[in-house]
Amino acid sequence: MSVNTANAYGRITITEEAIAQVAGNTALECYGIVDLVSKRFSDSLADLFKRKRLSRGVRVLTSGDRIFIDLYVIIKYGVSIEAVAQSLKKSVKYDVERFTGMVVDTINVNVVGIRV
Repeated sequence: MSVNTANAYGRITITEEAIAQVAGNTALECYGIVDLVSKRFSDSLADLFKRKRLSRGVRVLTSGDRIFIDLYVIIKYGVSIEAVAQSLKKSVKYDVERFTGMVVDTINVNVVGIRV
């Protein structure tokens, strides 16, 4: 699926993969986030043979002009999980909305692990 919008210059189509890459890049820049991890075994196996993808650990669903994002992250040991998650949500929401011009409805942060 992709997100479609139109303006005076024409129609714009943004794929879910492009949105996932923006969200993944923003997530990796947030303080306290060590890595993004995939929830599917097949994706983890494929990542062993490919270069690091920014969209790994990010799942994007679109419905009309609404965007729903799930992030699977590993957090740094010793930081407040709640504070990091709130900061991550704000940063990803801002960057994706600025990139797409659409509304980000929900961002779910799933903490998969902690790394020292």
